[in-house]
Amino acid sequence: MTDALKRLADEGVAIWLDDLSRKRITSGNLAELIDQQHVVGVTTNPSIFQKAISGGEGYQQQVADLAVRKLTVEEAVRMITTADVRDAADILRPVYDATGGQDGRVSIEVDPRLAHNTAATIAEAKQLAWLVDRPNTFIKIPATEAGLPAITEVIGLGISVNVTLIFSLERYRAVMDAFLAGLEKAKAAGLDLQKIHSVASFFVSRVDTEIDKRIDKLGTDEAKALRGKAAVANARLAYQAYEEVFSSDRWAALDRANANKQRPLWASTGVKDPAYKDTMYVVDLVAPGTVNTMPEATLEAVADHGEISGDTVRGTYEQAKADIDALAGIGISYDDVVQVLEDEGVEKFESSWNDLLKSTEAELKRLAPSEA
Repeated sequence: MTDALKRLADEGVAIWLDDLSRKRITSGNLAELIDQQHVVGVTTNPSIFQKAISGGEGYQQQVADLAVRKLTVEEAVRMITTADVRDAADILRPVYDATGGQDGRVSIEVDPRLAHNTAATIAEAKQLAWLVDRPNTFIKIPATEAGLPAITEVIGLGISVNVTLIFSLERYRAVMDAFLAGLEKAKAAGLDLQKIHSVASFFVSRVDTEIDKRIDKLGTDEAKALRGKAAVANARLAYQAYEEVFSSDRWAALDRANANKQRPLWASTGVKDPAYKDTMYVVDLVAPGTVNTMPEATLEAVADHGEISGDTVRGTYEQAKADIDALAGIGISYDDVVQVLEDEGVEKFESSWNDLLKSTEAELKRLAPSEA
């Protein structure tokens, strides 16, 4: 069952699970995935926590305790989510130790309502790093314009960061620039750069979802020929940008100081359109030094019938550029698409966070002791 996943790992792709719940931790399922399915990391986001905590299993006693203490709903949510992240980080600690800190990571996101507030994002990142208190944590910061200086500041403090919600090539380059600036700050402050790690979460499937919707509206044969091509092309061009930045003189100076590269992470790799192969955002994005964070259904699909045939990214840049350039030819604006996706991404995470607050508040009230 795991041959395809082993081949994927052997090609230099770190396999992470895009899901977390208390049941997954306490049942031994996460440990089993690490042991049998080559999983070496976990990502979370507000949607994942909302789904897990709304499901309720395993959370009742902690919520009851929090209700007795009369914590605010925001405080309660942070106590619940950081407990899960801390426990998952402990399960993954042997992987972290074995890989010199590169993998064995668990990501937790800053409050998505702070996505356009630089100072609040920095403060929240520091608080989360302190609260989880595990060296194998990534603090997730969105790649909004306000997020970029926060990334630099937080990396500069020596906190490892997972930059999330990257859709455009231009923004991805800005993210790498913010990361390098953060390393330079950390170096100037005398910090050990070997201890600072980062990934840049470049979103995949949502690009096809938005562009295919526009293609279907156009309905021409020329447009239909581009269905399902943009997301992979966009990610492949992102890897080209990664290769350029991390072979630059600026990077070389940091490399000499034992800094770690910021790895590209392919996020949103579950296929949304049933017309496409359910493994396409994995098998078509195999390249060394990358991370692919998969929902469990995608992980199982790759294990079952994924065809891993070596590097499928390098050597494709010319065709990838042609596929992206062709969008303008049929009247689809790449810049508009990626801006819509960023705006929607922030909104969706905010909405999930608000739903999480509401459902947690209801549980706190339900389990609160009656006043004598």
